[in-house]
Amino acid sequence: MQPAHKVHMTTASERQRRSEADSVTARAVAGDVAAIRQVLERVAPRVHAVSRRVMGPADGELEDVVQESLIALVRALPQYRGEGPVVAFAARIAVRTAVAARKRRHRDRERRRVFEQQAATRSSAAPASRRLGLLRGLLGELPAGQGETLALRVVLGASIAEIAEATEVPVNTVRSRLRLAKEAMRKRIAADPELADALEVRP
Repeated sequence: MQPAHKVHMTTASERQRRSEADSVTARAVAGDVAAIRQVLERVAPRVHAVSRRVMGPADGELEDVVQESLIALVRALPQYRGEGPVVAFAARIAVRTAVAARKRRHRDRERRRVFEQQAATRSSAAPASRRLGLLRGLLGELPAGQGETLALRVVLGASIAEIAEATEVPVNTVRSRLRLAKEAMRKRIAADPELADALEVRP
């Protein structure tokens, strides 16, 4: 009979604790500050465990996510209708908060990656754009036939035969124009060290 009596006392004790917990939860839902604090103390270990499971034990944002979850719980308490234990209610909020944090971090990382790629592209494109501008200027200093021939060769990568066909001159004339144009370019660059640096040309 004694064991049965102990079981009965334990069950009654559990019911009493549940009743008290429900009472505290009800007051918290109604906005009682002291009750809200008690609810937070009760659910905090579970919220931390759930957040840790989603975020990872060594995640640098773990504690921030736990705090966000607890704040979200306080805000959601007025919508709590007793559908299951408040600890389970808090755990669901913690899951949503942690998942949202991971998604937010992923978006931030993607934005940073795209920004860094764009910055790197701009950084590499700026000198290239400047060099192209300088080369255009130098082409403009050459006699018309030489400038056009060199542009077709360097910019478009046309062959000697293609340049001859495009400019309607003999192949030997194309070769001569290219030789003269390159010599003029080399002399012009050699006479201007800043231009040589900008074009990344070394003696």
